[in-house]
Amino acid sequence: MSSPLVFIDGDQGTTGLQIHERLRGRTDLRLFTLAASERKDPRRRAEAINACDIAILCLPDAAAREAVNAIVNPAVRVIDASSAHRTHPDWTYGFPEMAPEQAARIANAQRVTNPGCYPTGAVGLLRPLVQAGLVPANYPLSIHAVSGYSGRGRAGVEEYEGQDAVSPPAFQVYGLELAHKHPPEIQQHAGLAQRPIFVPAYGAFRQGIVLTVPIALRQLAPDVDGATLHACLAHHYAGAAHVHVLPLHESSVLKHLDPQVLNGTNDMHLSVFSNGEHGHVLLSAVFDNLGKGASGAAVQNLDLMLTRQ
Repeated sequence: MSSPLVFIDGDQGTTGLQIHERLRGRTDLRLFTLAASERKDPRRRAEAINACDIAILCLPDAAAREAVNAIVNPAVRVIDASSAHRTHPDWTYGFPEMAPEQAARIANAQRVTNPGCYPTGAVGLLRPLVQAGLVPANYPLSIHAVSGYSGRGRAGVEEYEGQDAVSPPAFQVYGLELAHKHPPEIQQHAGLAQRPIFVPAYGAFRQGIVLTVPIALRQLAPDVDGATLHACLAHHYAGAAHVHVLPLHESSVLKHLDPQVLNGTNDMHLSVFSNGEHGHVLLSAVFDNLGKGASGAAVQNLDLMLTRQ
């Protein structure tokens, strides 16, 4: 029996390039991409996607929908790295650590949607706490995050690293219209009753994310404190290979969070910072926006799906 054929559609973007790099040299699968002259040929792309075992879509949303609509072979399975299907009820959300049964769901799914980079951190922090009833589903959440400029995709990398590169701004907040595409995804998969406020930013570095969520203890049950929230997260991710909850004694001595510390990995570190005197807690997630936030997650999902081949 031949090894599974994996087709990367859109392998020239930041996510596609890193997926290709992570899969290069694998002997348990056959990797296939289209030549430059064929990438915009609808007929050739349709042939390719219908001939593979698993397709990984690294495309803009509209193109990802077109690619899925071109599938007529019922055996083809898909991992979509775009945001086109992240809230679609017929697609399996590709965050294996999200729930105890999620890895098995991904392994058996025909259609898997990769989580967004920022939602990976937000859902990772909030879903266990909301499901445990420690953070109310209607809590007025505000989520702040800073990413490397590769979060803008190939255009961001080209602007600051290309032939006519300019120096990136030290820091810039964006999404000021408060209509970013990620809040609906966060709301749905974290189990929130209302849309959270989401404030994203870019820093003057290539990749990496720090995402934080402030919590006021006065708005939680009287017996809930930082240690309670930490214990819930630690229990939920106990044994997880790629999501690690920092022990309280480690986070208590941290003076800063470095968004680049996990670059090049598929790992995510979650922390809980607490000030009992003021009744304040800060939840944080640190991970690589091109790793656990994109290509690393796609390869993790692919490996799960290959167990069913």
